[in-house]
Amino acid sequence: MATEPKVEKEITVEEKLYALYDLQKVVSNIDEIKTLRGELPLEVQDLEDEIIGLNTRLEHFETEIADIQAAIQTKKIEIEESRTKIDRYKEQQENVRNNREYDNLSKEIEFQTLEIELCEKRIREFTAAKETKINEQKQTTDLLSERKLDLEQKKGELNEIVSETRQEEEKLREQAKQIEAFIEPRLLTAFKRIRKNARNGLAVVYVQRDACGGCFNKIPAQRQLDIRLRKKIIVCEYCGRILVDPELAGITTAVE
Repeated sequence: MATEPKVEKEITVEEKLYALYDLQKVVSNIDEIKTLRGELPLEVQDLEDEIIGLNTRLEHFETEIADIQAAIQTKKIEIEESRTKIDRYKEQQENVRNNREYDNLSKEIEFQTLEIELCEKRIREFTAAKETKINEQKQTTDLLSERKLDLEQKKGELNEIVSETRQEEEKLREQAKQIEAFIEPRLLTAFKRIRKNARNGLAVVYVQRDACGGCFNKIPAQRQLDIRLRKKIIVCEYCGRILVDPELAGITTAVE
């Protein structure tokens, strides 16, 4: 006996609207959880980036201080070499044969004396630069310690909030997946696109006081009737949000 092909039940527009509105409620609840976390995730990321930058700066300070110290040592060696030359020239002056040789040696002694003075000046400059770098290094180290404490505190706050809301968020995300599976891909894509561009992430809104619940522009009476009939997907001509009637959204309207 041949098996009859399985016929899937066609989903009505009304069912699609219910699904879209239910999905909107779920994702709005997820948004509320994210709002509860506030700017903490961004603050944590900023602090982590700043700490990386401060560590890099400290590494540069180490290199710069070492280079300055090496330059100071080089100048000290040059001073010692100049002093050695001066001593040698003075000894040679005692054995010169004429004034010309004496004058030449005097000029060499004078030149080496100037070289010593120049080296000493450079050493003072290098020493001042080294002290400045050491002070900056200390300030950066202190700032790094402060930022690490800030990061630890912010992470603690974030982890506490995440811990409190994780189970609820996972449950909501699972609900969202189940509802999304019920919505056709084309419509789901449109929902996500509208939600991404809409204020407060609202892609589906109900009619409030004859106006769109998203942008609050007036909706013509005939269009409101079409919305209540739930025979087709209707979007706001001003903001592009999907519109549903208050009754579908579970809102009881007062009878005038």
